[in-house]
Formats: sequence, structure tokens, C-alpha cells
Amino acid sequence: MVHAVAHQALSLNDRVMRALERVEYRMAVGRQDRENVFRLRYRAYLREGAIAPNEEQRFTDPVDEQSNCLVLGVHVDGELAGAIRLNICVPGLPEIPTAGVFPDTVLPQIAAGRVLVDPTRFVADAQWSRELPELAYLTLRLPWLAMEHFNADIMLAAVRPEHYPFYRRLWGNTVVSPPRLYPGLAKPVMLSQLDYAKAAPRVEALYPFFRARPDERAAIFGGSEITWWPAIVETAAARASLPVIARPGFDGVAI
Repeated sequence: MVHAVAHQALSLNDRVMRALERVEYRMAVGRQDRENVFRLRYRAYLREGAIAPNEEQRFTDPVDEQSNCLVLGVHVDGELAGAIRLNICVPGLPEIPTAGVFPDTVLPQIAAGRVLVDPTRFVADAQWSRELPELAYLTLRLPWLAMEHFNADIMLAAVRPEHYPFYRRLWGNTVVSPPRLYPGLAKPVMLSQLDYAKAAPRVEALYPFFRARPDERAAIFGGSEITWWPAIVETAAARASLPVIARPGFDGVAI
């Protein structure tokens, strides 16, 4: 009890930094690692009433097999505690799940040559969420680190409306499209996004735990499995400073 009270007395930054020492981020490449993530997803989405039960007790879709898709696990004390999926949209590989739901907002940004990070399937184990309240922040470090690693411009966040205020407070996301139905999910999601270059100095000053540790990004994302990585290097210099393109009449609306 005393330990718990002392832990809560620490600042959020201190608690996350302390918890980070227990975390290993791992790309789910092998069959068993991927199955563990898909089963964790199933439990999490079923618990929220976002999907219907299925006999396989796993939740996956064709996006997981795309070449620009990274399935990542968050391991705490050696156990899978959380997971997230990142699709990196680069020239020549525009397929990202959120573009199919919000094409009027996302496709113009792709056409303009923007590099986008599209995080989806953000889940946490129920027990670990109770034992480690900082788990959400630890998991969201992954898309943040990916933004810098892949020299990305925009981070998308297709989330349920009740979850949006968290992203607005944390990163300063702005709404760019109202809620729509998302394939495979029972509840609608809205689209928000952030301009990484503008947001990073403020966010990392407020929450230093988002800053990468030495060699951390290369350890997480630098594997040979990422066959499309050269596309980013080749096109980075050609992507001049472009304005953020959002859905007309809905730009910058925060609720």
C-alpha cells in the first residue's frame, strides 16, 4: 500500500520513465508472436463490445499482411501487455487502412507526397492495464518514435469519439473528419491528426518520455523485414514543405 501511494505521488513523466525500464518493444514477425498479438486484440476488442465473438478467438485482417504494416508488441517483464499496428504510407505504397474509411481527407495528403503514420489496433491486456496505468503512454511511444524514424509528416488517429479528448490533451490532435463506420468494428470512429514537426517540440517538452533513447528507434524499426524503407530515403528530399491538407470545412476543429 505504501509503495502504491509513493508511486502515485510521482509525476506522470517519472512514472512512465520508471515503467519504461521494464518494457521491451518487439516487432511481431514470427508466427507465435503474431498469434499472441491477434489473440490479445480479440480479447480487448471483445471486452469493449467492438467485435462479435468468433471461434478462433483471434482478431486479424488483410492489413496485417501488407508490406508497409508493422505489428508491434509491448512486453512488460517479459509478458505481452499491449500491442499496436502501424502502417507507414510512403510514395509507391499508399495503402493504409484509414484511407479506405476517410478517403476525402487522407487521399489528398497521400497525393501531395506526405509520409503518414497510421496507428490502428491499439490494445492492452486487461490485467496489465490495472497493474500498470502507464501502459497506454508506453504503447503510444511507438507511433511517436515511428514519426521521427520514418521522417513522417502526419500522424493519423482514427479513434472512437469518446477517446479523442485523450489525444487532444496528449498531443494536440485536431479533428479532420466526423465519425464513420470502420470495417470490422461495431462502433464508429472519427479521424484526427497532428503535424509532427509542429507538435514535437511542445509534446516532448511536456512529456520527455516520448523522446527516443539512444539507438532505440533503430532497434525497434531498423530490421531487414522493412523492405520498403529505401522509398522514404529516396523521397524525403523531394517532399518540400507542404501545407497540411484536411477536409474542407472541418480543418482544425477540436471538441
